[in-house]
Amino acid sequence: MGLSRLAALHGVATSYSPSPDVTVSVPDDTVIAVLAALGVDAGTPEDVRRSLVAAESRSRLLPPTVVVWAGEPLPPALTALPPGSTVTVEPEPASGPPAPATSWKVPEAASSWKVPETPEAVTQSPEAPKAVPETAGPRPAGWTDPPYGVHRLHVRAPDHHEAAATLVVAPARVPQPPERTHGFLVQLYSLLSARSWGMGDLGDLADLAAWAGRTLGSGFVQVNPLHAAVPGKPTDPSPYRPSSRRFPDPVHLRVESVPEYGHVHDRATLDDLRQDAVALSEAVLNKGALIDRDAVWELKRQALELIAQVPLTPGRRAAYCDFLAEQGQALEDHALWYALAEAHGPDWRSWPEPLRDPRSPGTARARSELLDRVDLHCRLAWLTATQLADAQRAAEDAGMEVGIVHDLAVGVHPAGADTWAQQDAFAHGMSVGAPPDAFNARGQDWGLPPWRPDALAATGYAAFRGLLRGLLAHAGALRIDHVMGLFRLWWVPEGRPPTDGTYVAYDAEAMLAVLVLEAHRAGSAVVGEDLGTVEPGVREALARRGVLGTSVLWFERDWDGDGRPLAPEKWRRDCLATATTHDLPSTAARLTGDHVTLRHRLGLLTRPLEEELTEDLTGTAEWLALLARLRMLPEGDGNEEAAVRAVHRFLRATPARMTGVWLPDTVGDRRPQNLPGTWDQYPNWRLPIADPEGHPVTLEEIAASPRLHGLMEVLRSAKARTAPPGERPA
Repeated sequence: MGLSRLAALHGVATSYSPSPDVTVSVPDDTVIAVLAALGVDAGTPEDVRRSLVAAESRSRLLPPTVVVWAGEPLPPALTALPPGSTVTVEPEPASGPPAPATSWKVPEAASSWKVPETPEAVTQSPEAPKAVPETAGPRPAGWTDPPYGVHRLHVRAPDHHEAAATLVVAPARVPQPPERTHGFLVQLYSLLSARSWGMGDLGDLADLAAWAGRTLGSGFVQVNPLHAAVPGKPTDPSPYRPSSRRFPDPVHLRVESVPEYGHVHDRATLDDLRQDAVALSEAVLNKGALIDRDAVWELKRQALELIAQVPLTPGRRAAYCDFLAEQGQALEDHALWYALAEAHGPDWRSWPEPLRDPRSPGTARARSELLDRVDLHCRLAWLTATQLADAQRAAEDAGMEVGIVHDLAVGVHPAGADTWAQQDAFAHGMSVGAPPDAFNARGQDWGLPPWRPDALAATGYAAFRGLLRGLLAHAGALRIDHVMGLFRLWWVPEGRPPTDGTYVAYDAEAMLAVLVLEAHRAGSAVVGEDLGTVEPGVREALARRGVLGTSVLWFERDWDGDGRPLAPEKWRRDCLATATTHDLPSTAARLTGDHVTLRHRLGLLTRPLEEELTEDLTGTAEWLALLARLRMLPEGDGNEEAAVRAVHRFLRATPARMTGVWLPDTVGDRRPQNLPGTWDQYPNWRLPIADPEGHPVTLEEIAASPRLHGLMEVLRSAKARTAPPGERPA
């Protein structure tokens, strides 16, 4: 009982329910290990008693973070304060004169704090503090809602007990995308053009956005995470296991677009590197080679080091200095980690002891000794951010309503830059994953150390705020992988199977408030990847804050009824609707059953091939039958291209705000970019976009593809038919 109580106080689950009628108990050893990762000793019954006393005796005058939503009643953390308490708010520092602190006293009559049960949300301008509308519920005399931001809250109780907390004041919802828009989903590395250096780059992204916006009327392009990777040979090719989520990877740079490129003195070396890059691309496009990220980076690194020798013009120097000032300590730590990794290897846990601490005197000396390399990595981060901005600008100039949709991975590599620079924020010895479910009886271990919820709360979610601000700086929208992680994550102790994990809760109210605040500041929409096991109430909480969900056609069935495919009018409106994702088969492979035979060839099936194929094709046939009944498949069954068009015709018939088209689907690619459950059995994250026969195709060939234009005409005509009254169809 004591262990369960202690676990509950720290948000650690001692049981979970994989389905409504099943409850699974978590092993005590797991609970003890997770508590230890949170700094709580529960190794013996006596330790549990001591930790329980300490936790229950801790002051609860204020939680670490308090959230105030615009137009909504004040939270219980404020309304339940002892009568007579004095509350002071110190506004967040901003440009211009500092805003004065405001104070007020909790009224003696507690009944005056009663708030309406169903307040209506209203919008408040972020520019300055404003009085709260009547619908927001009563505010005490002297209280004025601070402007949107992150402030400091101080409370002094009548008994002179004091407490401080972070106060997050946020608008009620994130900015919303247009009512109806469509766009492409693409893994950027897979999109090679005639100008690529062996893999797709930010120049290709800008070109894709400009073409799709102007020619096809597309509203967005969603890409994979562009986070900085862990260096090394071989580099982990997965964009979902980066070294850092805070800064982008310079491997995505279009080298020739760097302004200093044309002023490099050693033209011969630069030209040789360019020719080697052409050879890399030709090997991928014409000889069946895989995308070799390490080889690409080696060439780009040499070229960028030559470019860095060119002095910046005064204007460019000023812009670079502004970037350094804006990014501050986070960028310095990031660049220093990469400089140290060059000297000592990419796993900071094996570095000389003094260098494992980013604030040690030994690390300070190393920073001075490696100043040139630190500056290079800072400059690379700046150049990459600049080209990210260029890509978003190209999308906007092409008329895209949203533009580039960036992707936030669920975590980072345990040996990377983020875990080194923010060691106190991570639960070391733990890994994020997923519990056993109907699709994976053994559960999943993703090898990503989780953030400690207590550390996040104690710092006012500073790491999360910085991460979001960096990602949203040049984004029309942000996709959040495994968005359920804002509420809870499955922690797996190191050395144990995923089945021995447990859920750890996060302060979802605070996480959402920070997300909404930063998205509001950037003017960006947010899409949450909410596929798989979703805790009850999570989708509703996300929808309330304007976070769109993700709906994949093959999974949208009437699970509460007959289990058949869900009719288009029954789909949710606030979502990104797609036919597939980077972790799923392409639409052509799904329609033909090719994905099942692929898994059979790799020895991944748990049942006979015939049995698996029959079940899969039966499910597909149900969808094709529905498409035929809805007259969305006029060509009849048996025509693959027609079936792909019909699937997307169906998606546009749903009320979904956003419709995403997997770019490989436009040319009939049958190969998945990632095959979950494989490592070296399949070339995950290393395949270029290809035609039905597996021959790679360039961006130029994709843009000229009759198959693509036939498919996109379906979306354009659907948009025209569903344009709201008074709106000119695209």
